[in-house]
Order: sequence, then structure tokens, then C-alpha cells
Amino acid sequence: MTPFGEKLRALRAERGISLGEMAEAIGVTPTYLSALEHGRRGQPNWVFVQRVIHFFNIIWDDAEELQRLADVSHPRVTVDTAGLDPRATLLANRLARRIGELDGATLDKLIKAIEPKKHR
Repeated sequence: MTPFGEKLRALRAERGISLGEMAEAIGVTPTYLSALEHGRRGQPNWVFVQRVIHFFNIIWDDAEELQRLADVSHPRVTVDTAGLDPRATLLANRLARRIGELDGATLDKLIKAIEPKKHR
């Protein structure tokens, strides 16, 4: 699941809206919406995020947060370390191989360590 998919599912649950109801209202298939929630589809585009924002009547900071989550929700990430410190390549490769083994506390620590200061 991606951060955007997790938030989308939570919004539906909070409002008691089924996957099918939402899919029909925003003009996508339930299969697409389910795949997006589960991280089996790529990052949602701006137009799709706007449909979701309007569907849930989300405003201001919450709308910006949803867009930010969409921006960091590509389930198949490519990391280009060409020209960087060799440690960057080492880190990227180790993370790629071991990310599935990390527990929630470790993931939280890593995220906090690299999160931009304005999001801390």
C-alpha cells in the first residue's frame, strides 16, 4: 500500500463509502481504485487527485496533504545515484534489497532521518 492509497482507504472508511460507489462517482473502475489503494498502480496524476479532493470536499491544508501524499506514492521507485558519493549507491542498493524486512519502528526512524525539515 502507498501513503496515498492508505489515506484514500481511510477517507472512504470514515465516510462509509464503498470502493464501487467512489469509483463510479469519480469515473474510474473499482479495479483501478483498488489497485491504486493497494500500491499495484503507479502514482496518481494531478487530475485524479483533484477528482478525489472534490469528491470528498477536501479543502486547504488537507487538500495539499493529499497532493503531497500522491507525490510520494509511486510504488516502483528508481534511484539514480550516478555521480553521487559511493555510499549513496551502497545505501540505495541495501535499502532496495532489505526494505521488506524492516519493521515499522525502523521505517519511521529512517523516514524521520531523511524527511525535509518543514515536514518534521
